[in-house]
Amino acid sequence: MYKRFYMLVSLMTLLAGCYTDSHVYRNQPLVAEVDTGMTKEQVVQIGGPPLSITERTAVPGTCFDYTFIQSGQKQPFNVSFNGQGKVDHTSFISCAQWSHIQQKARKPSHSSGSHGY
Repeated sequence: MYKRFYMLVSLMTLLAGCYTDSHVYRNQPLVAEVDTGMTKEQVVQIGGPPLSITERTAVPGTCFDYTFIQSGQKQPFNVSFNGQGKVDHTSFISCAQWSHIQQKARKPSHSSGSHGY
């Protein structure tokens, strides 16, 4: 179950990165300096206060929304925290989009892989 969840999350994150100019933002402090395991306070010290803070619904935790603006273009970015308040994910999508991905990944699959053969 968890293996499928993490594979889906990784795939969705990869695909989200393919549809952004993420390389344009790689030098932004939130992108360059925020690492898994950091606290909320450390993230705020690096990136300032988020535009919004939401509670995660599919997996306990919190999510910070940020927006990068460059050449008139807006790019969402989120920093997601586990139930202990430590960074467990960052990506170039909004917290709402990340929550949707998590919810879809947690839905039971209709194919069990076992067909009684």
